[in-house]
Amino acid sequence: MFSLAQSVGIRGAAGEPLPHPFKSLSRLEVEFRRAEFSLVVAGPGTGKSLFAANLATYGNMPVMYFSADSSAATQTVRTTAMITGGDAKSIKAALLGGDFAKYLAEIGKRWWLRFNYSASPATSELERDLLCYLEVYGTIPHLIVVDNITNVDTGAVGDAESYTFGLEGLCEYLSEMARATNAHVLGLHHVTGEHSDGLNPIPLSGVKGKVHRVPSLILTIHKEVDGMNSRVLNVSPVKNREGFEDSSGGTFASFRLNRANLRLEEIEGDFPTDFAA
Repeated sequence: MFSLAQSVGIRGAAGEPLPHPFKSLSRLEVEFRRAEFSLVVAGPGTGKSLFAANLATYGNMPVMYFSADSSAATQTVRTTAMITGGDAKSIKAALLGGDFAKYLAEIGKRWWLRFNYSASPATSELERDLLCYLEVYGTIPHLIVVDNITNVDTGAVGDAESYTFGLEGLCEYLSEMARATNAHVLGLHHVTGEHSDGLNPIPLSGVKGKVHRVPSLILTIHKEVDGMNSRVLNVSPVKNREGFEDSSGGTFASFRLNRANLRLEEIEGDFPTDFAA
């Protein structure tokens, strides 16, 4: 056991915020802190993986991305567009046409952004890759992304109750992983059925499986579409142990998706008085 004074010395990197591009979220006191576990929750096709990739490619920090929900081709195109600012469609054509060499020098600079593409990794596989990362690079990743947490193999699931308990146990495991590694562990997760279209603010109660006890931070994302191939992602802090939260999902930061390079661009919005710039 430790005194408060001793706790200062053993803290290490715990609590340090990661660099991120989401200034509007910082205005809402949202940070991705090391040694903490968070969830980003949205309906299918809303953009939670794009949100995670924008975070992972920002700041050139050590990242381990468990991409169970997206293939190597998808992640290569997305992250190359985000890193280089190039057009995603042109990058995809170059990748499929064998003309990708022109991008290699730029993305090669992000050598400590690493991916695992197993469709259903077991927890032992997560641990193996983190130990390999430490062995090769001499450090544990500062950011660990698990996309999606429902893809992680936690054993047989017999019914809805065991599914919920399994997810709860997995969240506790990922929270412990964050503590043990001093990384920020970001899990992506789904919503309940009534919120699956992603067109309205998603409250804390919309998290699938009700697994909102363990994470220190939960962000829900809903979208706005205008029929002109434009999309806005609205990110709501519905749980935040370190700052502002609105469990209704009605307070959010807004980002326009740049369809060319897939970066999320700030949209100035109104915030509660205490958080106005």
